[in-house]
Amino acid sequence: MSDESEFRKPTFDVPFKLGELQNFDYALEGVSFQQLIRMPSTVYASTSDVVEATAHLAVEDFLHASVKGLWEIFWSHDEPVPFSVACIHSTSSKFYPAEKAIARGKLEGICATAILQQSSRDYHGKWDQIVELALLRPDVGILVQNDQRPSSSILGEALFFALRVLLARSLSKSSTVSHNANCVFLLLVDSQYGGVVKVEGDVSRLDFDGSDVYESATKWIEKHAKVSVSTVDRIWNKLGNANWGDIGTLQVLLATFHCMIQFCGMPKHLLEDLATEHSSRLQNRRSERQLVDVHANGTGLFHFQKRSHSPEIVEIQEESVKLNSEESLKLEKGSVVWMEDSGGQKGFEIVEIIRDSDVRIYIVTPVEEPGEKFMLYVGSVTSNLESAWEDMDLWYLVQRQTKVLTLMKQRGLASQYLSQIVASGRMIHSGQCNKSASGGICSHPWCGTPILVISPVGETVSNLTRNGLFGPEKALRCCHDCLSALAIASSAGIKHGDIRPENVILVNNGRRHPFFCLIGWGHAVLEDRDRPSLNLFFSSTYALQEGKLYPSSDAESLIYLLYYSCGGEFPDLDSVESALYWREQSLSKRVIQQKLGDISAVLKAFADYVDTLCRTPYTLNHDIWLRRLLRSIDEDHGKEISTSN
Repeated sequence: MSDESEFRKPTFDVPFKLGELQNFDYALEGVSFQQLIRMPSTVYASTSDVVEATAHLAVEDFLHASVKGLWEIFWSHDEPVPFSVACIHSTSSKFYPAEKAIARGKLEGICATAILQQSSRDYHGKWDQIVELALLRPDVGILVQNDQRPSSSILGEALFFALRVLLARSLSKSSTVSHNANCVFLLLVDSQYGGVVKVEGDVSRLDFDGSDVYESATKWIEKHAKVSVSTVDRIWNKLGNANWGDIGTLQVLLATFHCMIQFCGMPKHLLEDLATEHSSRLQNRRSERQLVDVHANGTGLFHFQKRSHSPEIVEIQEESVKLNSEESLKLEKGSVVWMEDSGGQKGFEIVEIIRDSDVRIYIVTPVEEPGEKFMLYVGSVTSNLESAWEDMDLWYLVQRQTKVLTLMKQRGLASQYLSQIVASGRMIHSGQCNKSASGGICSHPWCGTPILVISPVGETVSNLTRNGLFGPEKALRCCHDCLSALAIASSAGIKHGDIRPENVILVNNGRRHPFFCLIGWGHAVLEDRDRPSLNLFFSSTYALQEGKLYPSSDAESLIYLLYYSCGGEFPDLDSVESALYWREQSLSKRVIQQKLGDISAVLKAFADYVDTLCRTPYTLNHDIWLRRLLRSIDEDHGKEISTSN
């Protein structure tokens, strides 16, 4: 590889596309990485051993901060990080922290820094335990080519290191390691710049020649390896701090993330899920800045459309946007929707279409078991995180709710007061499908559209209220049943986060007594990083203030729902500040409590109780209030009503 011109001929692909880096950037929003040992900015111009030693220590600290941060974000905050960082010396097969190598006077021989999979059996580490390798070279940023790629000499050295790691993995006794013997990432860094090299290939096709190992390696790289090389971009600023949000550092972090997946498997928190929360955070920011207009449309954003007869981008009405979206699907009464899930293909015939708020709900019956009714939601296929806001609403309604309901099912949370997942998958369209691969989509508007089918079927509280059908008896029953659902969910650490009239239904399926069921779990809060939906009328005080939920926050939202459904009046709320002011005044002056007291003394007492908790982290005692509500219902009906789930 001494011939510079020959080596420059290949045009290398990049390991990551810009869209991948943008998604990764969204997923890391608000996350803090902390490199404590600063990178000296003059290492390439200095002959000082102190500066060079500090540079090696800084690289180790950078890798440690990267691995620790990524582990806590994607895998676990509580479990220990299963990786360590150490350097490799040219005269030894053992791995030591740079600090120890420097103390032993072996600074000059340090040739690379590695992230290692920790092993209780081998303290010093082995080559097959290398998760990722970083080469600190003084001229990575100086000797870049015209296309901002590393120089041939540095890249050639990296390729030989990559082959050695792949060979070590292929000979490993660990099945996890040996299964990853076809792909490795390397980092090329100096005191300011850095890049990523990805090498893929089957090392079993290496034609080894003991008389000339370098020639054997060169032939394998030329014939059997796929090499991807990123641009060299800035990682450290002039103070030696890493620019964690810049593209140079992001591509290094993303490479490390993929290396961790190789050894630990898929993370608990998927990158796509965390990235999609960017839109939720953006919505919270818009609320903070009082940009939300709840009267104009549900999102407060303008919709734009590029017209063919004019180069200008002009504003159009929201109704026309929704009409176009509906026309693309054309799901009508009598249509049969076919979906594909893990169990095969299933068909559902649409028997009724309900439009409540901005969402279309399809009442369907299974083709194989006609007569039984379910609720079907249709999502949207989006390839761009900055898509229209109604697409984000559908993502929460379908994809996120599917995740939450599946988790609830896995944890054994079952009750008539909780919606249950019946089926989920992707829509199948008639005619030929020319999608490129499994999991891909073709140009047909239905192809790959996510679908969620749930039970039971009922009429929303918002519809009951509009039609004057939400009386005192229903208010008591609604409070009891919703509180039962919240109690069951909270036992597994799940908060609803989006209680409003559209997310509570009255189920009348021929049983002795109708009951209410809590639906719409797409904004459920499963852990601290999750954010609830924001609604100026029904969100809790803490949700509006901090974008988070207290244990009693769902109960507070339930109080506002009951107040509204029983005829309570809301003022015009056009900002978070006005919504918070209304809550404070209405509760302190007992306007809400008195309104609920006109219905039932126990509802008034419950509202007072929630008022004492709603701005505190104290938990709500569900059992006591469920018994009191049930007793009040029994007294009104003059008979016992079963509370069996």
